[in-house]
Amino acid sequence: MTHTAPVQPPDRPIEMSGRERILDDARFAAMARGESIACETHAALAGEDTVLEIDRFNLHYGTVRALYDISMNIPRGRITALIGPSGCGKSTLLRSVNRLNDLIDSVRITGDMRLSGDSIYAPDVDVIELRKRMGMVFQKSNPFPMSIYENVVYPLRVDGVRNRGTLDEVCERSLRGAALWEEVRDRLQESALSLSGGQQQRLCIARAIAAEPEVLLMDEPCSALDPIATSKIEELMLGLRGEYTVLIVTHNMQQASRASDFCAFMYLGRLVEYGPTPDMFTNPHLRETEDYITGRFG
Repeated sequence: MTHTAPVQPPDRPIEMSGRERILDDARFAAMARGESIACETHAALAGEDTVLEIDRFNLHYGTVRALYDISMNIPRGRITALIGPSGCGKSTLLRSVNRLNDLIDSVRITGDMRLSGDSIYAPDVDVIELRKRMGMVFQKSNPFPMSIYENVVYPLRVDGVRNRGTLDEVCERSLRGAALWEEVRDRLQESALSLSGGQQQRLCIARAIAAEPEVLLMDEPCSALDPIATSKIEELMLGLRGEYTVLIVTHNMQQASRASDFCAFMYLGRLVEYGPTPDMFTNPHLRETEDYITGRFG
């Protein structure tokens, strides 16, 4: 597998003019006042084929506003990382894509999201069918208390697939896609709970891709894993790139630099800057982005 060298944060601050500094201060002040801001979107995104469009999306928990006018396009077949300090809205935005936030009574949204041109929030959307078009991998692995085999083919079982040949084919293909086949091929009837933490997370990825989703959503998938297991998940993500579109939330700046094509920096519920990962880490347009990436706040 071909690997790209990780992008390192700049060694020293990028020099900015006094006017740019004033503009940065004004941007922070606007956010502190509860105002929306315009995202600094890099021109390189304009040439990308879009699979997911987020259009002026706002979300409130009761009277508390969590997301402010988020607009961004997620490129097809690429890995996009949502980064930013805790509480900035990354996971809220991710969970809005497959409408998991619908389960919270106090949630209210405006704006829209479109998956391959289809509105996610239209009144007549079948949420169950919508979620079949997306895979979801959570912070903590959540294998079902059943065999490895049945975990992987579960999405097909739910869809009514009973043909053993089809199920066997999907199981092997998905486990290979999750770089787990060679480790479990002789243990498919064993309980999934007998696997290690890293293997369980890769099993969850295999289950997520079994239905060939249009987008794979990953919410801090390595936060509970050791460095070796984390490395395997990152290698797996890079291997899935091209065949799948991946949208990942991560607090780990090194992970974002190693394993994503694009980065979106969020702060206080706003999308601040969005661009190619190498540019975000070595030549960000905004001082706020550089300060976060280099550890000056957050």
